Amino acid sequence: MRSWGCDMNLLLLNVIILIYLLITIYLGYRGWKGTKSSEDYMVAGRRAHPYIMAMSYGATFISTSAIVGFGGTAGLFGMGLLYLTLLNIFMGVFIAFIVYGKRTRKMGYNLGAMTFPELLSKRFNSRFIQYFSGLVIFLGMPLYTSVVLIGAARFMETTLSIDFDIAILIYTVIIAAYVIWGGLRGVMLTDALQGTIMFLGMLALLIMTYSHLGGIVAAHQALTDMASLVPAKLAAQGHTGWTSMPTAGSAWWWTLVSTIVMGVGIGVLAMPQLVIRFMTVKSGKELNRAVLVGGVFILAMTGVAFVVGALSNVYFYQHMGKIAMDAAGGNSDSIIPVFINSAMPEFFVYIFMLTLLAAAMSTSASQFHAQGTAMGRDIYETLTQNKGRSSILVTRVSIALAVIIAVVLGYLLPGNIIARGTAIFFGLCAAAFLPMFTCGLFWKRTTPAGAKAGLVTGTLVTIIFYLFIHKAESSVLGISKLLLGRDVLITQMPWPVVDPVVVALPLAFLVTVAVSLFTKEMDKKYIDKCFEGIR
Repeated sequence: MRSWGCDMNLLLLNVIILIYLLITIYLGYRGWKGTKSSEDYMVAGRRAHPYIMAMSYGATFISTSAIVGFGGTAGLFGMGLLYLTLLNIFMGVFIAFIVYGKRTRKMGYNLGAMTFPELLSKRFNSRFIQYFSGLVIFLGMPLYTSVVLIGAARFMETTLSIDFDIAILIYTVIIAAYVIWGGLRGVMLTDALQGTIMFLGMLALLIMTYSHLGGIVAAHQALTDMASLVPAKLAAQGHTGWTSMPTAGSAWWWTLVSTIVMGVGIGVLAMPQLVIRFMTVKSGKELNRAVLVGGVFILAMTGVAFVVGALSNVYFYQHMGKIAMDAAGGNSDSIIPVFINSAMPEFFVYIFMLTLLAAAMSTSASQFHAQGTAMGRDIYETLTQNKGRSSILVTRVSIALAVIIAVVLGYLLPGNIIARGTAIFFGLCAAAFLPMFTCGLFWKRTTPAGAKAGLVTGTLVTIIFYLFIHKAESSVLGISKLLLGRDVLITQMPWPVVDPVVVALPLAFLVTVAVSLFTKEMDKKYIDKCFEGIR
């Protein structure tokens, strides 16, 4: 039987969530009312306010996969994940907004592009690039989408004591409604609200965590002193403690640096649902104004999640005599939910659930929108040449299909999958899209043949690595075992733990440049049109 205080906290939770959902529904309605054309639906009419754009970008980038998944991964790996925060701010905000963003916005406007694949397609005048890129997004993103759903559902399961499967279903239905009808305008308006809630919630979490552990110095010193508690199995792989980097060149080091830090930190530059944000503002000045907002937001989100995740080891050891992974039952995806529910006051647990709900909804909405436009605009329109309202209908149907696929995967995927699933999609996007995207924006000599070659190379090399070389995936998928009789093609270290992006990305860049140098240049007048107004 609940106490009167618990009933009041639960009443507070219900009131807060009701208000939040009503505001979300209203903003989705505003997006629907303001959506009069394909341009409104795809790129929010290209008139987004810099604050709306920056918060939408940040809220889309940071989700439960960052807070729950990577926060839990920090509970396993330690403070080394803060290098990902630095890379996220430098690459994901400064380089993305100032270097890539301005050129993307202007070129997208020059060519009338309304999706990321369409921008690449029109830059190289290639239908193949558009529908192939659309397929990569539509088929590759469900894994990323599903792990975001899992992150939200895990916290709802732990906090509200409801069945995990029911939590996924409730959460998904809410998002699908406003994404399908409101388009990107509705998504960005709700993102701004959700991003603001996320920022305040994470700031409160950081303050309360340090307060709970005796202050900044005491908390970090206690975590340093726990180095001797690293399990022997992890120590053998190179884990040296939660406030130090793993042994250089060890399996633990390769996983942290190549998969987690590099895969996500570099992949952010070529994420379709993020790149499209640059095409929603009316000038480069809006991007300049958005840099500070975006940088502070990413610092607060990832920095807090990684610090709290690592410090959860101190709390669990002091109160339970266990490290975080043991307290969470061996599932890193449960570390943050268990820590929040164990260490924080009940009223804060309920309120923080709103933070995670906002984080998950903002990212899921953009993921579903990106998958829908990939199918409706980039695949359907490109292959059928049928444009107009029918493509919006196909897009909406495709979003519904993407939702169903994500929910099914959410039920099927194993534990400890959130951070890895995110890194896989980020790495795939980096290898497939970043070479032709970068060359297309900065090198006029890039040819359609070079772009196609780089796109196919990056995609295929990444897939081959996951199927036959990178042990974490190949051993689970079993294709290498079936065909070759062993889990990985190359058993010699460090290849089984080297992330595909380390090989696929440089190789795709090399192929893009080499093929471009040996194939015919594009028409000068067309190139001038692409780069008009770009300095």
